[in-house]
Amino acid sequence: MSKQVKNMLVDDIKSRLQGVEELIVVNIGSLDAQRTTQLRKQLRQKNIHLQMVKNSLIRRATVSTQLAAAFAQTEGMLAIAWGGEDVVDLAKELTRISALKDFEGLQFRGGAIDGTAMSSEEVKLIAKWPNRSEQLSILSGQISSLGGVLVSQIIGRGATLASQIASRVEELEKQSPAVAFSAEAPAEAPAE
Repeated sequence: MSKQVKNMLVDDIKSRLQGVEELIVVNIGSLDAQRTTQLRKQLRQKNIHLQMVKNSLIRRATVSTQLAAAFAQTEGMLAIAWGGEDVVDLAKELTRISALKDFEGLQFRGGAIDGTAMSSEEVKLIAKWPNRSEQLSILSGQISSLGGVLVSQIIGRGATLASQIASRVEELEKQSPAVAFSAEAPAEAPAE
């Protein structure tokens, strides 16, 4: 491959990875062409990109970027995956697919998050984290549970206070004779 072609490939990889802050490196070498096409189709439905790259070219394309850490210890041909809602969503989807019988050849080789390299074991651990929508759900549940506790405490204290006032009023009514109020008009005062 000529130097000019290599430079064009590096520029293409750079443009594809523009704005990408995390990715996962996988090995799909044992998958045949038909399964690789099926894999790409499933990933595209989740807005996840998969690209086969040569190790030397991806190293040149990611030099002095946050993604460079992912390729420090890699060798040979590999595939990079990026996209999805977040890196947790990406890891979950790749883990789910790798567990399918048709895609047993998909293996994790590492990745990068915010300039930090990840091992294949760390990618599997990240897949167990809650993704963005799950985190928002957990957060809103925690906020609403605190609001529920606050409301119940206010209502409970108010009900206790109202009950104490009502019982005190009853006690006072029993101790002194009640003044009967008539709904009729009051009698006229005598004239002086």
